[in-house]
Amino acid sequence: MTRLQTLQTALSTCLGAKLQHLRVERGEITIAVSSADYLDCATLLRDHPELRFQQLIDLCGVDYASYKDQPWEGPRFCVVSHLLSVGHNWRLRLKVFCPDDDLPLVASVTEVWSAANWFEREAFDLFGIIFEGHQDLRRILTDYGFIGHPFRKDFPTSGHVEMRYDPEQKRVIYQPVTIEPREITPRIVRDENYGGLH
Repeated sequence: MTRLQTLQTALSTCLGAKLQHLRVERGEITIAVSSADYLDCATLLRDHPELRFQQLIDLCGVDYASYKDQPWEGPRFCVVSHLLSVGHNWRLRLKVFCPDDDLPLVASVTEVWSAANWFEREAFDLFGIIFEGHQDLRRILTDYGFIGHPFRKDFPTSGHVEMRYDPEQKRVIYQPVTIEPREITPRIVRDENYGGLH
């Protein structure tokens, strides 16, 4: 049995019915669990002796709206975590979809992996995903007065507001965006005989 097959068997055995989906692709395993089971599964992944995923390497949000330029069926927002088992030398991708697109919410895993703290803040800031139970869920990359979540696919590329220094008020102020929206079509130059091909 290969190492991936061993891990696959261990995941199926330990998570059982909580495992919604398991995919092996490009030498990696990706699993999906429901938001209701997310915290329990994270704890099992960390503590079960056959798994021992002690380290959270990364956690990010994903907006599946118009995924691969096609309509997406299913929940729009997903939280993806990359885990490492040092003892077993295994890596795992864990996905959980937020059940409500209007209020994307999943449990925080900061009590399971403390490294999730700033990653969850980043996913909240950029995608608007709320991590229930996070002790300090606030913006981390954008300003406190920032409107919206810039990594959502429906966020305008010019943003909602712009800031500038106002010499009369002697401070930075926010104002509505003054950039006129326009569509730029790149100019394409083709040399029909490029490279001596006819």
